Amino acid sequence: MSTCLNEQVFWLPLHLNIFTMLIVADGGSTKTDWRIIEEDGQVISATSTGFNPNYNDATGICKLLEKGLYLEIPAGASGTIYYYGAGCWDEGRAALVQSAFNQVFPKFVTHVSHDILAAALATCGNQPGIACILGTGSNSVLFDGQKVVDNVTNLGFLLGDEGSGSQIGRKFVKSYFYREMPVELHPVIEAKCPNGRKEILDQIYEGPTPAAYLASFAHHFSKHVGHPFVKNIIKSCFEEFVVRHVCKYENHENLPIHFVGSVAFYFQEILEEVLREHGLHQGQILMKPIGNLLKYHLDNRPELQE
Repeated sequence: MSTCLNEQVFWLPLHLNIFTMLIVADGGSTKTDWRIIEEDGQVISATSTGFNPNYNDATGICKLLEKGLYLEIPAGASGTIYYYGAGCWDEGRAALVQSAFNQVFPKFVTHVSHDILAAALATCGNQPGIACILGTGSNSVLFDGQKVVDNVTNLGFLLGDEGSGSQIGRKFVKSYFYREMPVELHPVIEAKCPNGRKEILDQIYEGPTPAAYLASFAHHFSKHVGHPFVKNIIKSCFEEFVVRHVCKYENHENLPIHFVGSVAFYFQEILEEVLREHGLHQGQILMKPIGNLLKYHLDNRPELQE
């Protein structure tokens, strides 16, 4: 795969009988994680450029698929593709992505779903629970072990995305310019944005990915998480996410609360503290769902059973 950032090959046990190819993907706006299981049991693990139907049309998605995945799929191959992607939150956007897959891989049966379902399947499996994403953005669902039964509305980085990297980054930026940030932390902002206010506003209002840009500030401050001011900002964002989202679900007090995403993973000690203070049951905290997502589809694919 010419555009892969990384690629690994391993093999499934020989006793498994694989009749057709199985492809499982967790897609973000900037990158996509793939697991490609060939008919002989070889499993290819790779990462390629991502896409989002909010920003890419069907033609653009086709080009990215052809460039990033086509070389790994033999001519005439058939099978099943399970794609879970950012931006695929309604039927229209999911249909746009599915049309692109149908054009590039016409012999495959493609299933397109939202990335929050990937988080639910990867963490809850076949058990009830609450699955959350805390990455550049945020989201959550109530999962009954078979399907999503409730979803507190996600309003995006301008109005919502509580607990996300973009919200955390936004709070760091505001605290700096509103003269609330301790002076010893100023160099973190100044090193990242030597041109100050203009550079930041240009990126937010004219840049291609403002949410990701804001989230990058959370990454830069992660090295200073021991500072009380930094910890309090992160904790306040997690607190808001738990109160406004997690605690709105029926029976949230008794269900495991699972998380997927880099923000949840790298700041998990603070997240765990917030969950304890609310008397909630912590579940899994995964940086990426793809490994567990592949296992879910293997466990639930009849022809792969012993």
